[in-house]
Amino acid sequence: MTKAAAERRPLPAGTGEGRGWTFFSNHGHVLVCLAQDADARLRDVAQSVGITERAVQKIVADLEAAGVVARERRGRRNHYRLHTERPLRHPIEAHRTVGALLAVLLERSELRRLVD
Repeated sequence: MTKAAAERRPLPAGTGEGRGWTFFSNHGHVLVCLAQDADARLRDVAQSVGITERAVQKIVADLEAAGVVARERRGRRNHYRLHTERPLRHPIEAHRTVGALLAVLLERSELRRLVD
């Protein structure tokens, strides 16, 4: 995760008002982390999301199976490419794409990296 992304990270979900739930699933959180840093280690993603590394591995496998994420081996590390044209999965938001969701959640500079 980039230093800027780490500095923007909010408090964990268990703190403050409304503790115990968030507006997005862990799948959404992992997707945002990979969009922010396509070379992120899954260990770092797990720490950011607040789940185990094994859970992140399963989520990335789910995202790959859905065609949302492609994993590319670069030396000893993985690089993740997002297919932002893919539609969201639930019927309520299926008329929108992964890219449209990320456009709401990411900074303009982070979005440019996704399409460059």
